[in-house]
Formats: sequence, C-alpha cells, structure tokens
Amino acid sequence: MLDDEYFMRQALQEAHKAFDMGEVPVGAVVVSNQRIIARAHNLTETLTDVTAHAEMQAITAAANVLGGKYLTDCTLYVTVEPCPMCAGALRWSQITRIVYGASDEKRGYSCISSHLVHPKTSVTAGIMSEDCADLMKLFFTRIR
Repeated sequence: MLDDEYFMRQALQEAHKAFDMGEVPVGAVVVSNQRIIARAHNLTETLTDVTAHAEMQAITAAANVLGGKYLTDCTLYVTVEPCPMCAGALRWSQITRIVYGASDEKRGYSCISSHLVHPKTSVTAGIMSEDCADLMKLFFTRIR
C-alpha cells in the first residue's frame, strides 16, 4: 500500500517540472484507488492564464479520466496549500481528501476560512513540508 509520502514525492516531481519551466513550482497528483489518475503543475506563465494552477489542471485531468465532474473517492496531493480559488474548485469537485505539503501563510485558503473546502473533505497538512517549502524558497530566491 502506497502512503502519503510516496504520492507527495510524485507531486514534487511535478513541482520540479514547473520550476524548470520558470513557473511557480507547485505540483499536484490526483489518486483514486491507490493509482495516480492525473498529474499536473502550474502553467500560469506558459498559458498566460491566472487560473492555470496545478490544482485546477489536476481537477480537469482527473475529471476527464473519470468521465464526470465529481472527484469523490479521490485524493489530491499538492505541494503547497491551495489558494482560495483552488479550494473553491476542489469544493465543487467534492474531492474526498486533500493532502498538502507547505502552508501558504499569505495566499492559502485557510487565511480566509478553513470552510472553503467541502464539509466532507478531509485535509492533511504538512506532508514533506520542508521539501515543498525549500523548492518554493529556491524559486523565489532565484527570481528576486
């Protein structure tokens, strides 16, 4: 049985892809029945689209795999706490579980309200948080 750390490592691989492209290094994977059904990373610069966050890309890809808009019985692993926009989209998707690495004290959804996600969605924070935060710090150190 694969664990949260294994899947967060997969999300980190996606974050490194974003980093290499000059995108803010956030990566995500969606898991259903212990199988990754979607992989994504930030594409906001590449697509010139402020909504092209890793989570949004992952939601769309997973919905396409499942053939429907709801991600019940799925878990999203994302390297950084989702923003309010992504938390809202995850709420609409009715995802069962969200697991994130690093907290985002300035732009994370919990800055506004922990109730932005669906009431039935469980949230686990801090999985590999140092690795996730270190990648973000490295990115912003390089661009400043």
